[in-house]
Amino acid sequence: MATTFNMLPEDCVSTIISLTSPPDACRIMHASASLRSAAESENVWSRFLPSDLPRILTRSHTQLQFSSRKNLYFQLCDSILIDEGIRSFSLNKVSGKKCCILSARALTISLSNEPNHWTWTTNSTSRFQEVIELKTISNIEIEGRINTEDLSPNTTYGAYLIIKVSDHAFGLDSIPSEISVSKGECSATNTAYLCPLDEKKKHFGSLFFTNRTQMMEKRVVHGEGRRPSKREDGWMEVELGEFFVGENSEDVKMNLMEVKGHQLKGGLIIEGIELRPTN
Repeated sequence: MATTFNMLPEDCVSTIISLTSPPDACRIMHASASLRSAAESENVWSRFLPSDLPRILTRSHTQLQFSSRKNLYFQLCDSILIDEGIRSFSLNKVSGKKCCILSARALTISLSNEPNHWTWTTNSTSRFQEVIELKTISNIEIEGRINTEDLSPNTTYGAYLIIKVSDHAFGLDSIPSEISVSKGECSATNTAYLCPLDEKKKHFGSLFFTNRTQMMEKRVVHGEGRRPSKREDGWMEVELGEFFVGENSEDVKMNLMEVKGHQLKGGLIIEGIELRPTN
């Protein structure tokens, strides 16, 4: 392949490489010294960057210093803060698709400014300046919104609530919360718990609160009862649902609602909601 490419002008080779993917360009770069220059060219990596890059950079809250488009691409893969630091933007390293995290400050959380119910605090493992921790409340309502112009077209996205559960948490696994993702007239609803499954606690609860739990669960829509899963960054995530981004700009709404069961709960820490390609 290298011999064939060497017979072509470098700008022609770079155009061909730009029609592949970032991993392919990196493999070509390391596979052939003669093709390195073409694979590292501005032409190649400009094609891998979002078409609305100038708009993204004007929203950046992170100081960026880059010597090339390739360097900028990998900086964006590591994520930057945008919109005065309440959102995180990044690129998927493999596909170059856009990813976004709405921080807790970018969400609508019922009674979030009531100090008796919630407290805004810092967390050393969070990418954001603030996270929010639940002190005590009987009904949780969380909503996030994003316009699809901030995401990549012709792509299926998943929405994930990023959380932690403190050591003194209580009431988070009594009944599942209702979750939904809506775009236009399309809406998908499910259920999820805000705590990992604890078999010992589940057994204890079944001995003393079975009837009460069953009564509360009748108020919840039918769903899978999803559980949080661990993330590489040390947090946990709950999948809220999926949606497809087409060519047109549309608003997407993501919700989590714990129905009124008069069950006090506390100890939930929320970092935000992540939107990322499912593939």
